[in-house]
Parts: sequence; structure tokens; C-alpha cells
Amino acid sequence: MPPVQKLNPPSAQSAEPFWLDPRKRAVLFQAFVLGLVALIAWYLVTNTVENLHRQKIATGFGFLQKEAAFEIGESVIPYSAADTYARALLVGALNTVKVAFIGIVLTVILGTFIGIARLSGNWLIARLAAVYIEVMQDIPVLLQLFFWYALFYETLPGPRNALNPLTGVYVCNRGLIIPAVDPHPAWRIMALALAAAMVVAWVVRRWARRRQDRTGQAFPVFRVSCALILGAPLLAWLAMGSPRAVTLPELQGFNFVGGKTLSPEFMAVLLGLVLYTAAFVAEIVRAGIQAVGKGQREAAMALGLRPAQVLRLVILPQALRVIIPPLTSQMLNLTKNSSLAVAIGYPDFVSVANTTINQTGQSIEGVALIMVVYLFFSLSTSAFMNWYNKKAKLVER
Repeated sequence: MPPVQKLNPPSAQSAEPFWLDPRKRAVLFQAFVLGLVALIAWYLVTNTVENLHRQKIATGFGFLQKEAAFEIGESVIPYSAADTYARALLVGALNTVKVAFIGIVLTVILGTFIGIARLSGNWLIARLAAVYIEVMQDIPVLLQLFFWYALFYETLPGPRNALNPLTGVYVCNRGLIIPAVDPHPAWRIMALALAAAMVVAWVVRRWARRRQDRTGQAFPVFRVSCALILGAPLLAWLAMGSPRAVTLPELQGFNFVGGKTLSPEFMAVLLGLVLYTAAFVAEIVRAGIQAVGKGQREAAMALGLRPAQVLRLVILPQALRVIIPPLTSQMLNLTKNSSLAVAIGYPDFVSVANTTINQTGQSIEGVALIMVVYLFFSLSTSAFMNWYNKKAKLVER
């Protein structure tokens, strides 16, 4: 029998070259691409700074501390022409946030309603929803903004002949004028009570779900949550003396005094963005509902649930897993489309930034600020929706 030869471990000289290892090769390629991108960015930045210096154009963000010297038609926070460019840009950013936030809330509500109506068994309701979706999707959003803006300024009457659909509410070419509550500490306490009630309702919902999984007994979460959310602010209002002081708008001369005025520019932007984006949200809701199998609906009805309960407790929770990802895209589109407000004179961030660029000549810095701000808005919206998507997705056991 021949002697057994021992196998020696491979030496370092016989090891596989690093360029044949897929993982090492991938790291090498990524480092090369990253270095190439950094080199290109360094060249562009240095070349731009050198050209600006050669033309004696100031660079940097020092202009933000200078006096803006221009007025802004409407703002969420106090502002005057004596404030700095930084505060002016903050006012524009808050105006954009106001339009985007209110627009997203109204769009989700209207889009959900239209999407459910699109699947209605009533022929007329279903056809009206279909016509709305087709018409709104086919008209460009910028054209819709122009339409609503022209409607306020060209069609509606002046303040002296303003439409008065409700007591204290007026509609004219100056915008929508509504009553406004007088400042009082109670409103802040009510807001805190509302926030606390929402937290408690969330805790109750989690407790009720665990209790039902453990015992099979259902808990009236919806009614309890409504009682908390409505009752807590009401109790705070009663505890703070029940303030009821309201300032009603009154016509004095050629305009209204008192109340709260929503400008035609704001109303045109809000209506245009909401009505346009809601048409796409409606199709997303319709597709999500139809993605749920018919057996789910039939099983729920066999258990004795009413149609409204079937939709709220069985269909929509399952449809959300299909609805949320494309809904996130529509929310981002609404936020980015709000930059079109500059076309009708609404002082959003783009409009204020353009005015700043025209006065200071800091075009590169101004465009960079616009890009950073809208990137922040988009990433914040996307992060929130991704978090909600993870909470709503089906977890397999």
C-alpha cells in the first residue's frame, strides 16, 4: 500500500488574486466611482468659484443676514421689509409647507372618496367619479392653477357685491373671508389636550388589539377614540372659561376688515393642486380596493358585517398595503408641484428665492437653497410614508 501524502495548506503565493474575488472587486469599483464623482464635483466647484472671482461676483451665504427690503403678501409668521433675507426665505418655506400640508390632507380625503365612489353600485355616482378622474387627469396642473386664479379675479364680484353663502363667510375677488377667533390662552391648552388625547387613543388602540388577540373580545376603539379626541379639547375649553369671542369680517369702504382672509393666490394653488392630485389618488384607491379578493368581502358579509363595516374593517386595511407606495409618490408630486405657485404670484419658497436672487445676484446660492429645501420636503414626506408603510404591511408568522 503506497504511503499517504499529506496535503499542505495553500501558501500565500497560491491565494486567489483580489481582482477575482467578487466582493473585493465590488468594493474596488464602488471606491473608484465614488472617487470619480468627488473629483468631478471638486472640479466643478473650484471652476465655478474661480470664474465668479474673476468676474468679481460675491459668493457665499453672507447675504442672508442683509435687509431684504421687499414685502411678502402673506406669511405664517410676522414679517416686514426690514427683516433679513433669511427670514424672508423662512416665510416662503412656511408658505410652501402650509400649501403642501393642507393640500395633502384634502387630497387624501377627496381622493379616497372619489375612488370609493368609482366602485359604487350606483351607475350615476360611478360615472360621475369616472368623468371627474378623466377630466382632471387630462388637464395640466399649471392650466388648472391659471383657471382658478382667473375665476377669482375675473368672475367673482368685488367686496361690495361679495357672495355670502354662510353667516360671516364671504367670497369675492379678494379671496375667501371667514370669521377668526380672538387670541386666547385656551386655544393653546386645547391644542395640547388634543395632542394628549391622540396619544391616549393610540395607546388604547394597541391595548385593544392585544386584548382581542388574547381573549377574542372586541373593544369599541373607534367610539372611545372619538370621545377622547373630541372630549379632551372640549373639557379644556370649558375649564378655561369657554371663550367664544369671534371677529366677524365687516365691509368698510372697498374692503373687508376683521376676520381671516385667504388670498385668491392661495385658494387657486390649493384648489388646483388638490383637484388635480386627487384624481390620481382616486385611481390608486380604486386599484387597491380591487386588489383585495372577493372572498374577503363575501366572508365578512357572511359573518353579518354591514357594508360600511366590511369596507372599514376588512377591505381598506388590506388595500392600504397596495395603496401606500403609489400614494407616497402622489404626495411628493403635490409638494413639488407647489413650486408652480410662482406662476400666479403666490409667495412660496421659489417665488421668494427668485426675488432674493434678482436683488442680490446670488443665483448659485439661491438655486442651491431651492434644491436643498425641496429635497428636505421630499425626504421628510418619503420617510414618514415609509415608516407608515412598515407599520401597515402584512407581517408573516
